[in-house]
This record gives sequence, C-alpha cells and structure tokens, in this order.
Amino acid sequence: MIDHADRFFAAVTVLASDGHIKQRLIRAYQDNLDEISEDELPAPAKQAFADLRTRMYRVSPLNGEGPIHASVRKMSLNEASGCAAAVVKLFSDIVSHSGSDQDTVPLPAPETEAVSPFIVKSVS
Repeated sequence: MIDHADRFFAAVTVLASDGHIKQRLIRAYQDNLDEISEDELPAPAKQAFADLRTRMYRVSPLNGEGPIHASVRKMSLNEASGCAAAVVKLFSDIVSHSGSDQDTVPLPAPETEAVSPFIVKSVS
C-alpha cells in the first residue's frame, strides 16, 4: 500500500508542475498510475480508480499514439481538470486509509531540558 501512496504522490507532483493540464495529466497517469490494478487499492478507492481508468482509456488510439494520449486529447479542459482532481482525491483516500492500517506507536515522554532564552518568545 505504501508503494501506491508513493505513486499517487508522484502523480500529484506532476499535476502540480508547470505545463498544460492535458500534458501533465498524461504524464502523471502514464508514468505513475497506469500499472496499478484496482484490486490492489483499498476498498474506498477501488471504484473511483476504475472510473478514472475508464476515462483514461475510452478513446481508441490513432497513428501510433497510445490510448491514454488519445483519450486525454479528446477531453475538454474541464474533463481533464476533473481527472486531475480525481487523482488528488484518490491520493488523499489512499494516504488516509494507509494511515489507519498502521499500528499506533506511543510517543516517548518528552525529556525536560532547559530552553535557551533566545528561543523563548515573550508575549506581552
């Protein structure tokens, strides 16, 4: 599951970079998400990811372009932005779910150390 969180983080990073939304969406999906199977994701994210995959593969490619490129090329800017938003939402869902799977580890009790006077900010 952590690997998937890393892949979605990488996709979100691409989506947040410079460039046209359609080009960023193609790179984000092809480079980071295309190899993920819905069955590997937590239950809350499975259907949303399957829907995203359907949108990314809905157009048959022409002249040597891939299906993802062809599908995104045919999208409106609003549709491409919606797919980008879906990737961000999926990332959030996966990170939230992966955090609930981990055992909680108690934090150690803080050691009491003297704080240097220049670190303490006085409030008037």
